[in-house]
Amino acid sequence: MFGGGFFGGGGFPGMGGEMPGMRQPKKSDNTKFYKLLGVPPTATEDELKKAHRKLALKLHPDKGGDPEAFKEINMAYDVLRDPEKRRVYDQYGEDAINEGMGGGGGGGGGMADIFDLFGMGGGGGGGRPRERRSENVVHKLTVSLEDAYNGAVKKLSMARNIACDGCRGSGTKSGRKYECTRCRGTGVEVKIRQIAPGMVQQMQGRCGECAGTGNATPHSDRCEACGGKQLRPDKKTFEVHVDRGMRSGSKVVLRGEAGCSEPGLAAGDLILVMQEKEHPTFKRVNIDLIHERKISLSEALCGCTLRVKHLDGRVIKVTSTPGEVIKPDTFKCVAGEGMPLHGKPYEKGNLYIRFDVVFPDSLSAGQIAALRGALPPPAAEGPMETDDGEEEEEASMTHVGSAEQLQEVLKSRMRMGKQGNEAYGSDSDEEGGRGGGGQRVQCAQQ
Repeated sequence: MFGGGFFGGGGFPGMGGEMPGMRQPKKSDNTKFYKLLGVPPTATEDELKKAHRKLALKLHPDKGGDPEAFKEINMAYDVLRDPEKRRVYDQYGEDAINEGMGGGGGGGGGMADIFDLFGMGGGGGGGRPRERRSENVVHKLTVSLEDAYNGAVKKLSMARNIACDGCRGSGTKSGRKYECTRCRGTGVEVKIRQIAPGMVQQMQGRCGECAGTGNATPHSDRCEACGGKQLRPDKKTFEVHVDRGMRSGSKVVLRGEAGCSEPGLAAGDLILVMQEKEHPTFKRVNIDLIHERKISLSEALCGCTLRVKHLDGRVIKVTSTPGEVIKPDTFKCVAGEGMPLHGKPYEKGNLYIRFDVVFPDSLSAGQIAALRGALPPPAAEGPMETDDGEEEEEASMTHVGSAEQLQEVLKSRMRMGKQGNEAYGSDSDEEGGRGGGGQRVQCAQQ
């Protein structure tokens, strides 16, 4: 077909006539990853997970650990928790993993890769068929502002379905698969219904015999642990690491921990979306914090010292500049005391303090006299004459309140004005309607 074998009888160019699937990689060290995690080569999946979690808490950079050591244990755990990668590592060592064997990509993959290259694989489109996975589960994880500032480990319990351990997901004692005779293993049942003379309707739905699994296991061979359902209920408690500086909307993905939605499907991912609770004294704005503080009029005029208890328990003492007057609704900045940057926890935003000056409700005669003597005198303002030469009039002031209270007063007065306009308009209509309707006159300005 190609003139004497592949590409003229020489095999693939640059391969010396050997098929890649026939060439064995060189063996290298296959004990390093186990030593990094401190487990034997016979360690189970749970033992690997516990060892990695313990080391991750110890070596995490946010806790003062070594970043390089943290990367090494993560790489070791990623390889050993994957059955295919672990098999390759145990047989050939770390070099084989680095070259892409075991699903790591990049390196040679034997005959299967050659067939995929020419579109002769079983996937029908030139690639391996993609693994059918269960749907991912999205869960809201509520954390406090203190947790987002300091970092935390949250525990979350979840009920799910997993592949049965007793039958390894086959649903049978023997491990044999029985094809459903009604749907012929497709899991889909076709029904035909006559809707009119000479007209039929074809509908597809889940097979009622096998519940869409495509299998019909006899009672005698059904797995006792799962009753032939291939799945069993499970409840697991997860430890979720909240990194310093994470914000609302940040996601933590636990691969393959959502369980199986249907038999035969790989487990989906558990996606945790962080939602931050409101704090009573701090408000977060990206990487900055805003702290609102009430001070008295005396503190605003004469200076003040404030103590702010931060989110990590520290007490920060700040003092205003002597002689400075703090005006209402103004801000001051304390640099470097805001939220940590996610991924760079030792870099922080700023803390902004908003001052709310509380004025006294009233003053005594002695206080008034003392203030008048201490404060600058008001600008002199003599009597004013009106345009027609008459004397000025006396009027009294009543208390309204804040801007929000004034807004409510203006709304009510707006309704009063509308009612008056409507009444005036109705009177005008009545007057204009007398005598069979008034004549409209257009006026031109000259």
